[in-house]
Amino acid sequence: MEDNIVRLEYRGKEIILVATAHVLKQSADLIRKVIHEEQPDSVCVELDEGRYQSIQNPKAWENTDIIQVIKSKKIGFLLANLILGSYQKRIAKGLDTVAGQEMLEGINSAKETGAQLVLADRKIQTTFTRIWRKLNLWDKGKLLFDLLLSSDDEKDLSNEDISNLLKTDVLASVTEQVRGQFPKIAEILISERDQYLAYKIKEAPGKKVVAVLGAAHVPGVREEIFKTQDIVELSAVPVKYPLSRVIPWAIPMIIIGLLIYSFIVNIATGMRQLSSWALWNGLLAAAFTALSFGHPLSILTSLVAAPFTSLNPLIACGWLTGLVEATIRRPTVQDINNIPRDIFSSKYFFKNRFLKVLLIVIMANIGSSIGSFVAGLDIIKNLI
Repeated sequence: MEDNIVRLEYRGKEIILVATAHVLKQSADLIRKVIHEEQPDSVCVELDEGRYQSIQNPKAWENTDIIQVIKSKKIGFLLANLILGSYQKRIAKGLDTVAGQEMLEGINSAKETGAQLVLADRKIQTTFTRIWRKLNLWDKGKLLFDLLLSSDDEKDLSNEDISNLLKTDVLASVTEQVRGQFPKIAEILISERDQYLAYKIKEAPGKKVVAVLGAAHVPGVREEIFKTQDIVELSAVPVKYPLSRVIPWAIPMIIIGLLIYSFIVNIATGMRQLSSWALWNGLLAAAFTALSFGHPLSILTSLVAAPFTSLNPLIACGWLTGLVEATIRRPTVQDINNIPRDIFSSKYFFKNRFLKVLLIVIMANIGSSIGSFVAGLDIIKNLI
């Protein structure tokens, strides 16, 4: 483990980078040893404020209200957090340890030695948002399905697997098998965070700084320490392209215009077009909800809501359907606690009410979107 310590000199400041695996007890032991022996002025940990609060109070997760998550439109962000967090906890369970134990050790050792604690990582929501907005629609869908289907059966970790944990960051390892297909992910998930971490470490107070980092970040941070970073740009959430703001409104306006024109041409034609729009939207949204084993009332909600929500960019069919499902089959604390086990398991996934609500929200939206596309083509074809 001593090979995982890198010492640097930067403008009169001694910086000690400690490479860790986020799920190895040996990493936690090494962190404690280094901090107590070195007595640094500052200890930097690879956490942001949100993850720091979570690791300090892991039970707070039990109070997550899925209904409020849906209302705040944070389903995608929550799903990404669940996938990554569950992946880490599964590995930790296989090693009979606690996920994030080395970060906790860094926090506790900093307090014990009187060192100033520095939360050195970028907000995870900023990282996810930057990734999401730089992927096209096809890549987004493919990425989510690849992550969800990447592992189904739990397996024991070999010595080689454990060794490899020290060579890659958990946030990166969960997407390792798709990084070749998504180079933008590697850039944002690793390279950008290397720059951000290096900046925060250099700016940490005192003459001696210990930085607790996932092993995958150490090579990049080691180089970035001696470079200049644009922290403002790295911290910014990319703005949406103007076209992306116009399209969600333009398409419904075109559909409404075509429906109105159909009625002007002929009342019977207008009724057929309106029926086509309602049936394609409603039936496909309901079908996708049914495929997710939604409650009959949730299926009915999709059927009725989809034709209307498809014409209003401010509300989605999946949100209404998810709210109904969550109200009827309200997730329990046990469902939330079982997420790390259930999220990658075909056996338990649909038994977990929390995960099923998330799936229903996504699937109802997908069904409604496909229905809008098919119905739109049908309306244009009939007019032609």
